[in-house]
Amino acid sequence: MTWVLGIDIGGSGSRAMLAGPDSPARLLEGERVSVATGGSRIADVAADLLRRVAHDWPAESSQLTGIAVGASGLATLVADPRGAVDALAALNPSVPLALATDAVTTHLGALAGSGGAVVAVGTGAIAFATDLDEIWHRVDGWGHLLGDRGAGAWIGMEGLRTAALGHDGVDAGAAPLLAAARRLFGEPPTWPAQFYTRQDRAGVLASFAPEVAALAADNDAYAANIMHSAGEHVAHSLAAALVPGVPPIASAAGGVFAAGGVFVDSFRTEFTRLRPDVDLREPHGSSLDGAVSLARRLAGSHGLVTRDQHVWVSGR
Repeated sequence: MTWVLGIDIGGSGSRAMLAGPDSPARLLEGERVSVATGGSRIADVAADLLRRVAHDWPAESSQLTGIAVGASGLATLVADPRGAVDALAALNPSVPLALATDAVTTHLGALAGSGGAVVAVGTGAIAFATDLDEIWHRVDGWGHLLGDRGAGAWIGMEGLRTAALGHDGVDAGAAPLLAAARRLFGEPPTWPAQFYTRQDRAGVLASFAPEVAALAADNDAYAANIMHSAGEHVAHSLAAALVPGVPPIASAAGGVFAAGGVFVDSFRTEFTRLRPDVDLREPHGSSLDGAVSLARRLAGSHGLVTRDQHVWVSGR
């Protein structure tokens, strides 16, 4: 029996799935990625999961035929993805390994290997479109300081900015968001030290997004406006990804969509207005499923090769 390993790494956590053809998958959870002055710790998080998989399931690990890692921030926060894939491949030199942006693995999971466009919205946000041949086009994925429009970190930051207005007495209507932020993070004067000094600040900011979504569901106008704007931002990113030559098929995935309500309604309404010609489908699978799919492609006869900015393959 042969096995493949898929790993999904993001700002809220990481997961590994060891999958065989006829056996139940083995699952592991790992730490969320952080970003220091030297760049993202993607390779460290992936290496830790690889070692744990080998330790917990040595028999299955000895039969691996492909490993694929999908990670947020790979194209923008890792200075040398080629060096990272080579370092990870050295942990198990006999098995081919691919390191891809989370946009690629989310695309493979959501559209089950078909061409089209997918937007992934978790802690960060990125849209990606491909015909699985010549066109590989990314939108956003710039991180929480420059982009990730509509993502969990963006929602959390907008919620905290609004809460700060309430604390400063600028806008009394922000009181519900201020109360929610106090419950989660304490008194506002402590917030800068909590966020500015954290290497995983995107994940910490995103932890406030569920509070914003809950207030929006309770008809708080300020929270609802944030969720509405987030949905529109995501719709614009997905529409922009659908460049000429990409099949008019799209999907949307990621934890923020679980919020439902005004976010999803706003996203669907705006995307339909922008691209009424596109078939917007429910996602077939998750980004972790996509990482497993990429590992299977790597192990099979799909001729997977490095495509800079999107996927890097050991030895190819």
